[in-house]
Amino acid sequence: MSFDSGPLDRYLSAAFGDDPAMAMDLRGAFTGSARDLSDLMRRSRCDANWEMAAVRLKGLAATFGIIPLIQLADAAIEGAPGDPAVLRQINQAIDAIA
Repeated sequence: MSFDSGPLDRYLSAAFGDDPAMAMDLRGAFTGSARDLSDLMRRSRCDANWEMAAVRLKGLAATFGIIPLIQLADAAIEGAPGDPAVLRQINQAIDAIA
């Protein structure tokens, strides 16, 4: 799955214009939050915790229109809780944003 960070870049540009420091801070906050949710998914010990973290990740990605991450969160919600393959793909997508 290829990753297009265009929606996030456009959002940052619209919000902060030519302030690259502020854009980097927001990008860092986004990726930090996404990594925290991915970590919650990794550490979840029940189906409900996995699903809750995946739903939150989907909402975060939807805020910025990051379709590939939304799709991966959907795959996590619809698939088997604790699926290491989808979790690995989520982490790769987050790394691509950073």
